[in-house]
Amino acid sequence: MFHPEGPSFVELMQQALASTERGYDLLAPKFDRTPFRTPDPVLAAMAKCIGAPRSIASALDVCCGTGAAMRHLRPLCTERVVGLDFSAGMLDEAHRRLADAPGDARIELLRGDALALPFQQEMDVVTSVGAFGHVLPEQEDRFVAGIVRALKLGGRFVFATGRRPRPRDAWFWMAHGFNAAMRVRNAFLKPEFIMYYLTFLWPEVRPLLERHGLRVVAHEGLCPHPYERVVIVVAEKR
Repeated sequence: MFHPEGPSFVELMQQALASTERGYDLLAPKFDRTPFRTPDPVLAAMAKCIGAPRSIASALDVCCGTGAAMRHLRPLCTERVVGLDFSAGMLDEAHRRLADAPGDARIELLRGDALALPFQQEMDVVTSVGAFGHVLPEQEDRFVAGIVRALKLGGRFVFATGRRPRPRDAWFWMAHGFNAAMRVRNAFLKPEFIMYYLTFLWPEVRPLLERHGLRVVAHEGLCPHPYERVVIVVAEKR
C-alpha cells in the first residue's frame, strides 16, 4: 500500500481527518501512487468496451481525479474529452499528467459537482471510476439522472464495479471494517469525509440504472489477473 513515492501513513491520516474535497487536494500529488487509483488494465478494458480509436465524438469522465481514465478516452474521441472533479488539486494534477496524452481530441477540465452536471445531451460516453463511494445512497438517483441528461440518445454510461464479496473473502471484512470506521469518524468529526466501499455493485446497481431508462449489459472476465472479478457495465440511453 505504501509505495516509496506515495503518501505516508501520516499524510493519509491528514487526508482522512479533512473534508472530502480538502482531503483530495492534499492527496492529489501522490494519488497515482496509491491503491485507490483505478489500475490501467481495468481502464483499458473499459476503453475496449467503448470502441475503436476515433469511434466517438465526445466523452465525459465524472470525478476524473488525476485524469487516468481520460488518457484512455482521448484516443477514442474526435472532438472533446471532458473531466469534471470537485478537487482543484486533482484537476491540477490531471492538467499536468494529460499534457502528453495520446490523441488529438480537445481536453477540457472542469471543477464542479458530480451531482449537478452542467451538460445536456452532449456526450456519447460518460465514465466514472473509483468515485461511487463518494455518492451516498440517497444521492444515487440524482447522480445517475445527471449522467443520463449529459448523454446523447444512444450514448452510454460505462463503469467498472464488482460483485458483492462473500464473508469468506478477505475483502468482505476489510471493506466492512473501513465503512464502519468512516461512519464513526463522520459521526464525531465535521466536516465529513465521504468515502464508502461496496457501492454500485453488480447486479444490485441494475435496477437503479434501468429506473432511469438505461439498457444495461455487464461484461465479466475482460480484465487480466489479478482483476478477473471486475465487472464492466455498459448502460445505454434509449
